[in-house]
Amino acid sequence: MPEPTGTTPAGRRAAPSAEPDAEQLAIRLTAVVGRLLRRLRSTSSEGLLTPTQRSVLARLDIEGPATTAALARAEYVRPQSMRLTLGALESQGLVERAPDPADGRKSVMSLTESGAAVLAEVRAAKRDWLARAVAAELDGAERRTVAEAVELLDRLTGH
Repeated sequence: MPEPTGTTPAGRRAAPSAEPDAEQLAIRLTAVVGRLLRRLRSTSSEGLLTPTQRSVLARLDIEGPATTAALARAEYVRPQSMRLTLGALESQGLVERAPDPADGRKSVMSLTESGAAVLAEVRAAKRDWLARAVAAELDGAERRTVAEAVELLDRLTGH
């Protein structure tokens, strides 16, 4: 029986022969990246943290201590919502509050050692799932192709 058009003998999609349309490629890439992000989020969710809580922990880890207002702006949420998120994280001992050295009326939130450990576990779960999936689903040539694509995506994002 002949193989479906556009697939290899192993049933994988063959490389396109013509130059792809930029708009169609953007649509497909958006969909694939969205599915990958959802899968990574679901892989690392232990029920302990919401996606917003994980995002706030990661932001504090990368950018350092921040006020509630600054975190709300960075996460595109209202300050009231961010206060609830930070309250939940604080009650779990994942973040701590300290007076703002620049303005004693404000406080800054920072990651605790426990918060850093939980964040490291979440990141490890994502990385481990993706590494296992790559090892199980892609052969050497496909891994090289993905490595090249990662370099191109890195360039597209300005890094």
